[in-house]
Amino acid sequence: MSQPASTVSQSAPSGNRIALAALILGGAAIGGSPIFVRLSEVGPMATAFWRVALALIPIFIFSIIKRKSAGPAPSTLADYALLILPGAILALDLAAWHLSITMTSVANATLLANLAPVFVALIGVAFLGASVTRIFTAGLVLALVGVVILKGGPAALGNGDLRGDAVAIVAAVFYAGYILAIGQLRSRFDTLRIMLWSTASAAVCIFPLAFFFEGNLLPASVYGWSIVFGLAFISHAGGQVAIAYALAYLPAAFSSLTLLLQPVVAAILAWVLLNEPLGPMQAIGGLVVLAGIAIARRG
Repeated sequence: MSQPASTVSQSAPSGNRIALAALILGGAAIGGSPIFVRLSEVGPMATAFWRVALALIPIFIFSIIKRKSAGPAPSTLADYALLILPGAILALDLAAWHLSITMTSVANATLLANLAPVFVALIGVAFLGASVTRIFTAGLVLALVGVVILKGGPAALGNGDLRGDAVAIVAAVFYAGYILAIGQLRSRFDTLRIMLWSTASAAVCIFPLAFFFEGNLLPASVYGWSIVFGLAFISHAGGQVAIAYALAYLPAAFSSLTLLLQPVVAAILAWVLLNEPLGPMQAIGGLVVLAGIAIARRG
């Protein structure tokens, strides 16, 4: 039987190396999403819509292939509601995250949105009866310090707007709720079943936001379509499915902490693909994040 995803005091089990590898790969895949969003030909809300809508294609195909081994199916209205809930939360997260980028500095939006592991731990302790060890807390703090260093140090926080900063924090709360909701569902349903329902509900929820706030939903070129397809297939279908799989075996708090790899991956990809500078401070920040995750794993 898999471990309860809400237990935040456990370290990643040594026997679950595949789940840990899936979690790391999922975090890396999602780490590329800011690059896709930046290169997209449509607005941030429309890009978020295509991210989840197009991701339904591979998720649906694989769910059909695995239909006979898909595990228990939802049987009550409560089951369907629980499967839809993560997608609705994810839609709010994506909307808040993309909105924060337009309201405050990119550094602030990234830093504050990555507070999600803090909220996962707090919600777990307050509502799910979980506990947090000192070692895990130390690793969490160290990893967050690493993200601050990676994004330019404390001085970078002075360039934003308080309203935009608040929206980024709201995005972090929603993403924490998404991680916890997926973690709870993984004890009952198969990964692909969860992702199919949650991704579909996210697409339904975010479509009106994209349509009414931006209007233009369609990329203008083959290049533009390739960007949104890449975002959907790599970052969502690949990254989120890998994370959902890992949450059946690893504690939600540790899993959310490992996702702090995302800004590290984003910085590396921006350096390789967009020629953005990657100096000693970014390298040190990345190493500090990795050290924090390694420490938290022992907690």
